Amino acid sequence: MTLQLLSELLTWIIGIGLTLAGVLAILIWKRDKTKRVTDIRILVRIAAVAGMYFLFASTAWLAVVLITIVAATLFLGRFFCGWVCPFGLYMDIVSMARESLRKSYRRLPEKLNWILNMLRYPLFVAFLALPIFLIDYKTFVMPFALYFTGPFKPEMILLGPLEPLIVPWSNGPIGFKNWSISYSYLSEIKYYSPAALAVALMVFFVAVTLVSSFVVRRFWCRFCPTGISLAISSKLKAFNWAPILHINKVEEKCTKCGICKRVCPTQVTKVYKEKSGNVNDSACIMCLRCVETCPEKGCLKVKVAGKAVFESRNWLE
Repeated sequence: MTLQLLSELLTWIIGIGLTLAGVLAILIWKRDKTKRVTDIRILVRIAAVAGMYFLFASTAWLAVVLITIVAATLFLGRFFCGWVCPFGLYMDIVSMARESLRKSYRRLPEKLNWILNMLRYPLFVAFLALPIFLIDYKTFVMPFALYFTGPFKPEMILLGPLEPLIVPWSNGPIGFKNWSISYSYLSEIKYYSPAALAVALMVFFVAVTLVSSFVVRRFWCRFCPTGISLAISSKLKAFNWAPILHINKVEEKCTKCGICKRVCPTQVTKVYKEKSGNVNDSACIMCLRCVETCPEKGCLKVKVAGKAVFESRNWLE
């Protein structure tokens, strides 16, 4: 057991080291000033995917991860969605493929985008409430204790986006001796679907998510039952004191060029519309794309505990 923990620790250290080395290389050699943060995020998420392989080897670790994500959201907003989520990385890679073909993205109508964002809340409630109707309480002495153990496991649905492409068990979607090839949510689809339909549903889900991501950036993120449900905390006034990570806008420096609105992968318009001060929006995944592309020096800033750690710059110079 000790050797396994040491192996996992060493893997994390190597992953972090490679990530930091990649970040340093980007900062030194990258010439495109408008994509420095974007490239750093890709490296960080690649390291996160590698780490998820080991975390998925233990359900106890997954429980810790889920609790950590929810707790961190109170202070960092949807930072997890923009900087860690493996499923988000897959969607961004598909978007990059579209960019390489020099094809522009499709933007959803603002009203439809708003509806999809609102859909996240009933989806989240549905996932949590469904076990109440599926569990036969007469057969259980302590039904509440079995809420998270079966037959319906809502916590596994919430962990779906974290599932890496390779998982450390053989009974996954495409199983081998000690590991399986997988994809976000496929294990859950296989678990809940009738055997005759499981393969077809898995193929359908992969095809739909890849095609939708190719056409619309981060399409799934607009109603994701995990990432969006985390944003509920930003709606609760009791936790207004908690957030320490903010995007801050200085109205006097804004020229209303609209770049921040065009580059946002989830089509958040509040950065553009807000007059001044901290910009809070539950659909914001904290990717900081708006900050790194804003051409007005100091117009947008990333603040941690009230202190600016990164700000927009005139990248045209």
